[in-house]
Amino acid sequence: MSRVAVISAVLDEPERCQQEFNKILGGFKGIIKGRMGIPFDDEGVSVIAVTVVGDMDTINNLTGKLGKIPSVSVKTSVSKKEIRG
Repeated sequence: MSRVAVISAVLDEPERCQQEFNKILGGFKGIIKGRMGIPFDDEGVSVIAVTVVGDMDTINNLTGKLGKIPSVSVKTSVSKKEIRG
């Protein structure tokens, strides 16, 4: 069974880490349902929210990989309800 989750990320130095961040997301494109990014150019920070639907192992794998990128902080909120995905 699958769950809906939102992965939120703050990129403190987007010019240094955004390429790796996007590469990892590309590897999980099958579970990504939406993405919103807000650049704070003057502050040198970007905020990104990614909505996914997948099994917990896959969601945790994605979150873990994103969290290992230097200058990236990640948090995930997961629905308690299981769905068919």
